[in-house]
Amino acid sequence: MKVVLINHSDTLGGASVVTARLASALRAEGVDARMLVVRRLGAESPYVAEAAPRLLSKACFMVEEGMTWLDNGLHRRNLFSLDAARAGLPLHRHPWVREADVVCLNWVNQGMLSLRGVERIAATGKPVVWTMHDMWCATGLCHHAGECTRFRDACGRCPLIERPARSLDLSRRRHERKADAYSRAGITFVAVSTWLAARCRESSLLRDARLEVIPNAFPVDEFSLIPALGRAELGLPDDGRHIVLMAAARLDAPVKGLHVAVDALNRLAASGYSEKVLPVFAGELRHADALSGLAMPFVHTGPVDDPVRLRSLFAHAKVVLSTSLYETLPGTLIEGQAAGAWPVSFGRGGQCDIIEHLRSGYIARWLDADDIACGVAHAVDGDHDRASLRESVEARFAAPAVARRYMELFSKILSQKQP
Repeated sequence: MKVVLINHSDTLGGASVVTARLASALRAEGVDARMLVVRRLGAESPYVAEAAPRLLSKACFMVEEGMTWLDNGLHRRNLFSLDAARAGLPLHRHPWVREADVVCLNWVNQGMLSLRGVERIAATGKPVVWTMHDMWCATGLCHHAGECTRFRDACGRCPLIERPARSLDLSRRRHERKADAYSRAGITFVAVSTWLAARCRESSLLRDARLEVIPNAFPVDEFSLIPALGRAELGLPDDGRHIVLMAAARLDAPVKGLHVAVDALNRLAASGYSEKVLPVFAGELRHADALSGLAMPFVHTGPVDDPVRLRSLFAHAKVVLSTSLYETLPGTLIEGQAAGAWPVSFGRGGQCDIIEHLRSGYIARWLDADDIACGVAHAVDGDHDRASLRESVEARFAAPAVARRYMELFSKILSQKQP
């Protein structure tokens, strides 16, 4: 079986990382899986290729973003939160697409693939599977609808567009164009969490679509209950305090809810937990004062690019904390569990696919800092079985298990296309 996975990058961003992992996992199971990207940033591989000359890719990006900029009233704000998919590369002509038995789309925005390009790939007769890493396939323009519900009908009056609100705005027009493209292409959609699938089912675009749920593949076997590096090597005090780890590419991105984490930890400090808990924050902070209100000693490591250091941090942690307002399928919680850390998070997203409340983690009431503090205290004061936490994710999220689920889906689709 030959499968080509199409994604904007091979390393930049969460969708890129998990798509590359899936390609590797499929190859390990005997599938001839290859990956097409706009720009290859990772190690050179014969199975990862740039989809077009860089000048052409750059031109498509500029045209796509330029048209959206004009439609957004010449405002840059929210520009990269919107994708209209009007410009893109002619990927239906690429040899890997023409040779493939199945084409698997992933995150293909910012000028990589237009809706017309999707139609052209489908017109080759290849089955198209589209793995959704956010809500873009279910909305007119945006990647996450947040509290907006206009995508349930046909969008319009988009709150992210800077022009005066109109029913027949760019979001409505692209919503209608997506509906037309989907009706022609016969796509099988895959959501990476049950939460994302439920959100997409609310959309008039995907309400009646073929939609499966298969989680992202994670390298569970690369994580260990025993840290490779000691606390001193990681720059952490070895004073017996339990590490509560919060990790993200950008910790103070609005969606990460860092202020809720600080509030919850301050409530723990007020209850006497400063002698028990050491908060550790791993990732970029664009606002230097984002942690200035924290009332207990903490460590900010900055971005952690070394995988050995990152896995050691997880293995030392008693708790892996996420206060994200919503997450499609938060990888840090899976990685934390794979290293034996107790996850504490809200349930607004794919967290409920990962955590069984009080058995393999703690699901707090949404935006409730008190309940987050309770979840952390429950872990710090308890004695959970680190090995069972690892086992809880191994069967569901390990790369071989996820690859086999995709193989079953591909085989089923191919058998249905045979006369």
